[in-house]
Amino acid sequence: MSGWDEGAVFYSDQAQFPRGGDPGGAEITRHSALRKFKEFLRGFTGPTGDFPYRESLVHNRDHVTVAIEDLDAFDAELADKIRKAPADYLPLFETAGSEVLASLRSKVAGETGEMEEPVTGDVQIFLSSKENCLSMRSIGADYMSKLVKIAGIAIAASRVKAKATHVTLICKNCRTVRTVPCRPGLGGAIVPRSCDHLPQPGEEPCPLDPWIAVPDKSKYVDLQTLKLQENPEDVPTGELPRNVLLSVDRHLVQTIVPGTRLTVVGIYSVFQASGTANHKGAVGVKQPYIRIVGLEQSRDDNSNGPSNFTLDEEMEFKEFAQRPDAYAKICSMIGPSIYGHSDVKKAIACLLFGGSKKRLPDGVRLRGDIHALLLGDPSTAKSQFLKFVEKTAPIAVYTSGKGSSAAGLTASVTRDSNSREFYLEGGAMVLADGGVVCIDEFDKMRPEDRVAIHEAMEQQTISIAKAGITTVLNSRTSVLAAANPISGRYDDLKTAQDNIDLQTTILSRFDLIFIVKDVRMYEQDKRIANHIIKVHASGAATTSKNMEMDANTNEGENWLKRYIEYCRNTCRPRLSEKAAEMLQNKYVEIRQKMRQQSHETGRAAAIPITVRQLEAIIRLSESLAKMRLTSVATPEHIEEAFRLFNVSTVDAARSGINEHLNLSPEIANEIKQAEAQIKRRMGIGSHISERRLLDELNRMGMNESIVRRALVIMHQRDEVEYKRERHVIVRKA
Repeated sequence: MSGWDEGAVFYSDQAQFPRGGDPGGAEITRHSALRKFKEFLRGFTGPTGDFPYRESLVHNRDHVTVAIEDLDAFDAELADKIRKAPADYLPLFETAGSEVLASLRSKVAGETGEMEEPVTGDVQIFLSSKENCLSMRSIGADYMSKLVKIAGIAIAASRVKAKATHVTLICKNCRTVRTVPCRPGLGGAIVPRSCDHLPQPGEEPCPLDPWIAVPDKSKYVDLQTLKLQENPEDVPTGELPRNVLLSVDRHLVQTIVPGTRLTVVGIYSVFQASGTANHKGAVGVKQPYIRIVGLEQSRDDNSNGPSNFTLDEEMEFKEFAQRPDAYAKICSMIGPSIYGHSDVKKAIACLLFGGSKKRLPDGVRLRGDIHALLLGDPSTAKSQFLKFVEKTAPIAVYTSGKGSSAAGLTASVTRDSNSREFYLEGGAMVLADGGVVCIDEFDKMRPEDRVAIHEAMEQQTISIAKAGITTVLNSRTSVLAAANPISGRYDDLKTAQDNIDLQTTILSRFDLIFIVKDVRMYEQDKRIANHIIKVHASGAATTSKNMEMDANTNEGENWLKRYIEYCRNTCRPRLSEKAAEMLQNKYVEIRQKMRQQSHETGRAAAIPITVRQLEAIIRLSESLAKMRLTSVATPEHIEEAFRLFNVSTVDAARSGINEHLNLSPEIANEIKQAEAQIKRRMGIGSHISERRLLDELNRMGMNESIVRRALVIMHQRDEVEYKRERHVIVRKA
């Protein structure tokens, strides 16, 4: 019979604890479980022959992290008990921890000089597991009171509260003191209805419910509640993300800020929510929550992606990176159903792979994420690129400018309906930490909302100071934005400043700015029409043809996603000396050209070329090296990065009338005559339809394009103003 004569105590527990099945079965009693836990902590040997848990207890006297796999190796039955009834066996484990700690510590001299046993506090046991995480949607009644492991993002954290572990009660009639234990987690204490004091002759008997809690004499621990939301990539399309309440206590309190990606091990429990207590007939309806007994947080990008790449996959990725056409193949996989736009595809490939982030000795962080802006005519596949990136990036959040507020993008402070206290909830840029945020209709955002992401784009943090909450959240994300010019279409007769209605403060934060124009050319229109008709006619057939790169490698959207993840996790390229010298010379040359242009035109460039743009070229060259899994960025990578920078940002800064108007003396003279005629026709303060003015001057023998140029130049000098969507011209003083 198991458990007989344990601790030299003879007892029979058949009456109190009836055992099912064979009475001689190997059922673990509480005493034997405690003894086995003590043996495990004291005697478990690691792979190198050391005693990891014994050493951990000596160094950290208040907590120890235990891997369930180690407990499995020591005693499978004990590990099974921990998994199936953690609420019963974890307190035993913690008692075993404090007893082992007391035996490990040597005696200390007391007040009288005699050697005494040292006073040891409670030991908190954290559990860690290498099992696969469960989906938040699959956890139901079957998992009640069992150990579960889930992953997600902490979106809210409450303030720290004091939770009683033992409540001291006093009877208001006879002053009898009694201590009642409290259930752990969000559970309360069960207070007896009556006092068990026997009244003496002449004494009044104690009434029902005589107990009064004495807060000063009770024992407390710290408790905090968190809200865990599903990872954005795990949410099915069209569904709202689910969240679950977590409760953490003692040493886990105040270790998590909103926006942190977590993997938690906890006990699936229930509590009576305050909202359901008032409803009649809802006695049996309880609110589920998870009491945390161990958590791991992903501190940076390289730990949040799954590192479970098989050896075959790693070999395949390394072989692919060695191929001379690897860069071209990756770019051809970006938006395969989109015709043309080869440079935009190359830029998006760079954005997905990203540069290398650095931490300087003085604590300053330099971002490695690349930001890109697609600005141009409607129907040029800007939103399609954004949707493709959302599907392909390992972590991505898609949002539209008009439907996004500053709080929705950064973070908001909300009030809990039950406790009436404020807590912080992270927005899109916090949830996409370590990934990409795609913002469509960027120009339709309110200016004050756009300003909110300035800090998130450059410093990669979000600072909040609202409702007594002051904190800083991480938002290490790339931003891919799509916008239309001020008048809907890009107008070549206007300067870049007039087309791009965005402040230079936000434009300088974008590494690449592409102006995507819908050019009307017969041959190109024919090719695009042919491509689109094929895509519609044979659907998946054309895209699969584009993706059939090689018979050996299974290249497609999923393959590209895994390859990006692998490169981001394993490769951290740096600039070579030759590349650094070449970069310096080229940057000085570009600054010189932009200075010369501003001297000639008398106006500053719409998109400033600053040190941020130099850092952008460094990031681009690092991402090009990362695609090839090389640890050093060479001059060839710098050349390609400069080419991309020239066809995007530099061209955008030079675009518009200032670049195109190399006026000959004859044309300049004609423009002056047209200006004189316009001034003669329009008095100061008068207004006229643009079409009518053009027709009148055309009848006088003037060329329409010359008159238009004259109007643009007068508009630049602020002599005329456009009204009613450029239909009406007003002459100013």
